[in-house]
Amino acid sequence: MPCLLVIVAQVIAALASLIASDVERASDSGVAFPTGATAEVVSATGAGGEGPAWDAEWGLLSTGKGRINRRSLDGQDIVLREDAGANGLLFDPQGRLLTCEPKRRRVTRMARDGTIELLTESFDGQPYNQPNDLALDSKGRIYFSDACYGGQQNIRQRSGDGRSIEGVYRIDAPGKVSRVLGNDDVERANGVLVSADDRFLFVTDNCNDRHGGSRKLWRFALRDDGSVEPGSRTLLYDWAASRGGDGIKHDIEGRLYVAGGNTKPQLPFEPDTSRPGGIYVFDPNDGRLLQFLPVPTDEVTNCCFGGPDGRDLFITAGGTLYKVRTTTPGRVWWPQSP
Repeated sequence: MPCLLVIVAQVIAALASLIASDVERASDSGVAFPTGATAEVVSATGAGGEGPAWDAEWGLLSTGKGRINRRSLDGQDIVLREDAGANGLLFDPQGRLLTCEPKRRRVTRMARDGTIELLTESFDGQPYNQPNDLALDSKGRIYFSDACYGGQQNIRQRSGDGRSIEGVYRIDAPGKVSRVLGNDDVERANGVLVSADDRFLFVTDNCNDRHGGSRKLWRFALRDDGSVEPGSRTLLYDWAASRGGDGIKHDIEGRLYVAGGNTKPQLPFEPDTSRPGGIYVFDPNDGRLLQFLPVPTDEVTNCCFGGPDGRDLFITAGGTLYKVRTTTPGRVWWPQSP
């Protein structure tokens, strides 16, 4: 038995080495980021916790310290919304700011004049857990994840048999909501993204508070009505015992940019560091790791495209805002993609 345990440990170590080598090779590929590109600090004030979103007038928005923060075009740090309790942010095609507000268990939309509209705060008679991240399709439908971090005592969405649900929902209009993924599809939905042709929904399933929890990137086929095709779940990538994926974005070529991994062990549930913290760039068809950009601050939570030509990738990690140039513009709803 001791010999068998030694062999198993050696196999695990070898696999970890191979994974780390794959990440290192992907770092030098020059596909999404120029070879040798590094993430540069934009702001280290603690405002870059989550939810980056770019606006050509307002500059870079992010969530942190309980606020929605604004980094103006001339480099000033401004509080856009105090005590917002927000996480994911996304501009829609009209320039309105969609916001997941886990503190208030709701999703809102803010007009350019600051007027806030409630889109949803409950489903099937139950409050949400902690709305986390958002995506849009070409019909203007809003998809959002409803994870629960910080203890299962915060769970509010449950199935009829009492099981917790940390799924994905679709908003067709204010108050008109459907659940598209439930507890049979994902353990803990985090980042969400709809492909440009509305054919696929990508989800990072990041259950990081127990051994063996899912840390996977899934792809689901979407029907024309915005529902998920049963049996279409496809595994694209598995972070195994490392920290899983978080926010997702894509460029105009369709490549996926996923924030995730961890550089320091997060014991006891995320001991593996063979998948370090940074931006993982994947082929959306087969999940191949095309390139990896290391980010020095754990935890790397999200990213967004912006800048005058759409080729700046802004990254949130541990309260710090980073920026790196990309080879290809991102696909965004506001301002319109090139």
